[in-house]
Order: sequence, then structure tokens, then C-alpha cells
Amino acid sequence: MSNWISVFEFLPILVRGALVTLKITLFAIVLSAIISFAMGLLRLSRHRIVRIIASVYVEVFRGTSLLVQLFWLYFALPMLLNIQMSAMVAAVLALGLNYGAYGSEVVRSSILAIPKGQYDAAIALNMSPSLRMRRILLPQALLLMLPSFGNLQIELLKGTSLVYLITLMDLTYQGMVLRTFDSSKTAEIFAMMLILYFILSYSLSLTLRYFERRAVRGRG
Repeated sequence: MSNWISVFEFLPILVRGALVTLKITLFAIVLSAIISFAMGLLRLSRHRIVRIIASVYVEVFRGTSLLVQLFWLYFALPMLLNIQMSAMVAAVLALGLNYGAYGSEVVRSSILAIPKGQYDAAIALNMSPSLRMRRILLPQALLLMLPSFGNLQIELLKGTSLVYLITLMDLTYQGMVLRTFDSSKTAEIFAMMLILYFILSYSLSLTLRYFERRAVRGRG
């Protein structure tokens, strides 16, 4: 019990790290959502070259490790192209690009899942392709996207644990630093990290479920 009482002295430091993790997660979610819709729609373009470019992006970022992408953005680009960016920007960019690639497949598959009769009805009403997408297809596809998008955002949150390797002082970084100061409390420190990650993950999950219920009621 005394070990647990003393380890609670570390809690404020871990909470500060959790706030950094939350900040990275929120920025990366916004970026990944934008990329998901952009690339998902581009992969449905009538122009072959546009589809090829979008497909290359998706395959590269889905087929390579997020850790390698982090290292490329933070360590390799400054050396090769003299492009400097902060650790926060590199983390958000890597997470957004990586999970945006996965999200683009959710967008593409959800739009393709809309029954063909909806396309035919919109064409019969003489709707332009952009109006057809905006008024008919996307509102229906969004309901199909939400559960998969929710799972992706939870995965994104857990993926932020890698950013400590580029010196960002997130929850994992703070836990690792505390562990070096007092290795005898490793189990307690990791248990507290586990609890904080669960709180963040569950809170995000409840938020996403709320928006999903609102969307379903709105369409009902």
C-alpha cells in the first residue's frame, strides 16, 4: 500500500503527459478526417491520373510503419530537404497522414455501398455530380462511415504512444522518465499509465457514440 501511496506523487506529471496526448489526438483526428474525405473522394474521381495519385498515397501510408513515418518526418526530412518542423507538428502530420489513408478507404467503400438506385434517381433529377454527392450520397454514406471512423480514432489515440520516440512529452514519455528515476515502482507507474489511457480512450469512445446516435436520430 505504501508503494501506491508514494506513486501517486507521480500522478500530476502523468496527467500533464495525458493532456499532451489528448492535444495530439484531437489535432490528428481533425487532420485525418480532412485527408480521409479528400482522398476517399479522389479515389472515386472520373480522371484516372487522379485515382492513381490518391491510390499511391493510400498504399504507401497503409503499407509502411507509423514509427518509420514519424522518424522520416522528424529526423530524415530536415537532413534531406532542410524542412524543419517541431515534434508536435511531425507527430500530428504523421498520425493524420497514416490514419487518413485508412479513413479514405472507409469513405470510398461507404459511398460505393449506397444502392445504385440512389445514383439513378439523382441522375433522373438532372443533378450535377457535385450536387449528387453533396445532397444524396454523402449524407447516407456518413451513417455507414461513423462506426468504422470511431474505431479508427480509438486506434489513433493508442498510436500516439509512439510519439515519445521523437521527444514529445506525452503520457508514455512521462511514464518512461519516471521509470528511470525509480525503477522499483515500474509496475505502479505502468498501471497508472494504463488507467489514464483507458480514461482517454473510453471518453473518446463515448463522445463518438454520442455523435453517432445524434446522426442516426437526425436521419430517422
